[in-house]
Amino acid sequence: MAQTKPRAGRKSGGNSAKAKATSKASQALPGSLTPEDLVEIFTRMVLARTTDERIWALNRQGKVPIAASSQGHEAAQLGSLLAAEKDGDCFLFPYYRDLALKMAAGLTPTQVMLSFMGKAGEPYSNGRQFPLQGADLPNKIIQISNVVSAGLTQATGYALGCKMLGEKTVVLVYFGDGGTSQGETHEAMNFASVHGLPIIFVCENNRYAISVPQAQQMAIDDISSRSAAYGFPGFSVDGMDLLQCYEATREAINHARNQGPVLLEMRVERFMPHTTDDDDRRYRPADEVEAARKFDPIITIGNILIEQGTLDQKKVDDIKAQAQQAINEATDAADAAGLPDVSTIHDMVYAP
Repeated sequence: MAQTKPRAGRKSGGNSAKAKATSKASQALPGSLTPEDLVEIFTRMVLARTTDERIWALNRQGKVPIAASSQGHEAAQLGSLLAAEKDGDCFLFPYYRDLALKMAAGLTPTQVMLSFMGKAGEPYSNGRQFPLQGADLPNKIIQISNVVSAGLTQATGYALGCKMLGEKTVVLVYFGDGGTSQGETHEAMNFASVHGLPIIFVCENNRYAISVPQAQQMAIDDISSRSAAYGFPGFSVDGMDLLQCYEATREAINHARNQGPVLLEMRVERFMPHTTDDDDRRYRPADEVEAARKFDPIITIGNILIEQGTLDQKKVDDIKAQAQQAINEATDAADAAGLPDVSTIHDMVYAP
């Protein structure tokens, strides 16, 4: 697995000429991917982005209390998910910024809207927790809470259980760059290495721990270099390139299953503020997000599909229109749904 360095101009978001070069280079599909796979994952990505945008609009209307956007992180999330799906024996521990991952893994727009509006029928906790917190076992997902990096120790425990049971499962656990400064990260990585566990630590590095830039969090450039202290490999990949994320994760799954842990640092761009309660204009340069959007995976993957002749612009527009219709219907359904009945407040709290 080759380690890749950040794009030219990474700190300012790069440049359009480099973006075009990246797009051209990505046209050779890696592994067992087909053009149809790319269309399918692009369709899921568009739906997730459309849903994310709607959630933010509903927050401004007072219908959604809080949200953390996945906009800009989608290529890392869906590239790694695609590799996990192709493998067929993986389990996911996402974190709070992984809406696109959860939707692409199987959550419907209506389920997502029920969750963010806190309505009855929400699939994780029936509207009792923060959005999409809890367990979604049908889609092989567990996210317990928004506690930063707490999922790493939980995922490591799950990987230990899989190994003890003799299962082939590989666990993928996701977290942000700020999460690497937490003690749980050290504990999880050290334990996983000592016991040779089948786990991939996926760091979605957008260079901001809420408002704190990476240079003020740590004195290293590559978060992936931290794996050396634990005795397992780490790699940095361009998290805006879905195909590169897919290939890196595919190789990491093979390594984790046969040799033990891997740290994947996926360098992404955060297009939106930290959450709906944040104002990133206070700490980000005015032109930074605009420059970062030149690497928007929705645009670059769409362009690849058009350049390859797999889709034309009309079909791309149709995919976007279908996503818009789906989220309109989901919004209406969730808006009309009732709140959880107070009599059920203790349901699913304790096992019978």
